[in-house]
Amino acid sequence: MFTAPPAQVTPAPATREAAFPGFNGFPLKGTVEAAQGLPLFALLVADSGPLDRDWRGPRLPGHTGRAVAGWLRDCGIGSLRCDKRLFKATDPHLDASLDAQLGDLRAAIAWARVQPEARGRRLVLVGHGEGALLALLAARDADALLLLAMPGRSMAMLIKDQISPQLPAEKAPRNLVYLEGVFQAIRRGEPIPAAGEDVYPALTRFCRSLMAPETLDFVRATLDLDPWAMLARAPIPAALAWGDRDVQSWKPAAVPESFRGAVLEIPGANHLFRAEPRAKADLDPASALAAYGDDTPLADLSALAAWLRALR
Repeated sequence: MFTAPPAQVTPAPATREAAFPGFNGFPLKGTVEAAQGLPLFALLVADSGPLDRDWRGPRLPGHTGRAVAGWLRDCGIGSLRCDKRLFKATDPHLDASLDAQLGDLRAAIAWARVQPEARGRRLVLVGHGEGALLALLAARDADALLLLAMPGRSMAMLIKDQISPQLPAEKAPRNLVYLEGVFQAIRRGEPIPAAGEDVYPALTRFCRSLMAPETLDFVRATLDLDPWAMLARAPIPAALAWGDRDVQSWKPAAVPESFRGAVLEIPGANHLFRAEPRAKADLDPASALAAYGDDTPLADLSALAAWLRALR
C-alpha cells in the first residue's frame, strides 16, 4: 500500500526582523532571536542616546547589543532588541519624552509576549545603563529584571561623580557649581546659565547637550529618579550587575539592605561588559572606548548565566 511521505515542516528562522507600532503608533523595528533551552525570553533595553538595536551609535562603536543577544542565545534564551526611536531621527518635533520611550518599551513587551519565540516563557528585561531605569519603570509588565551597569545613584549624582575626577583640583569647585546650576535650570524649566571663564568648554558643551530641546523633557523626567526606590517597588526577581573596570557606572560601595536581589560584579568587564585587561585606575571614558568595539570579546558572564538558569 502506498504511504505518502510525511509533510515537510520548514523550521522557523533562528533570527528574523521585527516591525510593530510603538507609542502613539511610532514604527519600531528590531530583531528576534530564537533559542531552545531555558523557559525565558529577553527584551534588551539600550542605554542613552540615538542607539540602534545593536547598541551602536555616533560615539559608541561595536555591536554589543547583538553580542549580548548571541550570548543569550548560547545560554538557551531567545530575545528581541529594537532600534530606539531616536536612532536616525530627522524630525525636529519627534516625541522623545519619558512617556514616549517608556511607551515604546511597553509596546515591545506586549508584542514580544505573543510571538512564537516567547510564548509560554517568562519575559526578562535586560536593561543597560539608562535602559536599566526604563526597565525598572516597566517592571510590572515583565517577569524578571537583569540590570547591567544601572546607575547606582540618581542621574544628576552619577553625572557629577563621572565629571569630578576629570577636573583639576583648583578649578573643580567653579565647574561643579556651574554643573549644579545647569541641573537647577533643567528642574525649573529655565534657560541654561551663562558659563564663567573658569568653566571648561567641554563641560559647557556637555551641559548644552543635556538641555537640547529634543530630549530636555526626558532629561528633566529622569534626572532625579532614585533607582533604589524603584527597585523597592519592583514586584519581580532582579539582578544587578556591574563590570569592575567600568568608569561610567560602577557598583556602589553600599547596596541598600532593602534590596533582596542578586548583586554581581563581573571581573575584567567594562561598561559594555566586554573584556578589559587594563586596570581601572589607568582608564578614563575616552581611553575606555578602545575596548568597546567588536574586536573585544564579551567578558566572562557565567555569573549572569547562573542567575538566569535559577529563574527556571
